[in-house]
Amino acid sequence: MTKALRLRRLSRPRDDRYLFVPLDHSVSDGPVVPRDRWRDLIDSVVVGGADAIIVHKGRVRTIDPDVLAGCALVVHLSAGTAHAADTNAKVLVGEVDEALRLGADAVSVHVNIGSDTEERQLADFGVVAKACDEWNVPLVAMVYPRGPRIADPNDPALLAHVVNIAVDLGADIVKTNLAQPAGRMADVIASCPIPVLVAGGPATGGSVVDHARTAMAVGCAGLAVGRRVFTAPAPMSLVAELASIVHDDTEADLVRAMTGVVASS
Repeated sequence: MTKALRLRRLSRPRDDRYLFVPLDHSVSDGPVVPRDRWRDLIDSVVVGGADAIIVHKGRVRTIDPDVLAGCALVVHLSAGTAHAADTNAKVLVGEVDEALRLGADAVSVHVNIGSDTEERQLADFGVVAKACDEWNVPLVAMVYPRGPRIADPNDPALLAHVVNIAVDLGADIVKTNLAQPAGRMADVIASCPIPVLVAGGPATGGSVVDHARTAMAVGCAGLAVGRRVFTAPAPMSLVAELASIVHDDTEADLVRAMTGVVASS
């Protein structure tokens, strides 16, 4: 399969906009939801209209393949925990060929620019990018300004630098922070030739719906929202509302018609 075909699967309406739901937090922070709620969460995310879910390789084995018939699978290859001496450190815990054997449409890596282990993380990025090129697999890079040398992780000039690191090292899509002030995110996007997605923001950071509207208004190609989804009282409704913001109304209506979901107003 060519990379172009796999990239198309990452946007359900094929409009080159993306709503990804990362659920890889069980490695970094602990269980996302209790075991008996995992299937319901996946169903809610998929039926709600997410374009892709992001999980680690072992967690893929807990997902019914039929559930992902209309939703792409991204296997995350980086890991680190909240208990480490350096919580900004990330190491590779998987390979591209493993992800392909599990049915992945893409893989993702995490790099913290400004961390004490930046050099190692950049080297790992290069290894994954080379394998993605060999296997025609899209690479989603989660690249953040994060570490002891970073004064402002939302600085527009710094964000423009980190997204272009992702470009130069071979990513197809990059996820990072939203600039502050948000209007300056347009400068970041203008500097970057690949789609830029923004993270959902901290749990205490105000309305995720307003955050989504702001991100799309300034030209982002989409969102990657994890914690704000799986901690929501009604994940399906939230995902449906985010999908309607990320994709234009016509495309979002198509997804909802196929899934039978009505987004909350």
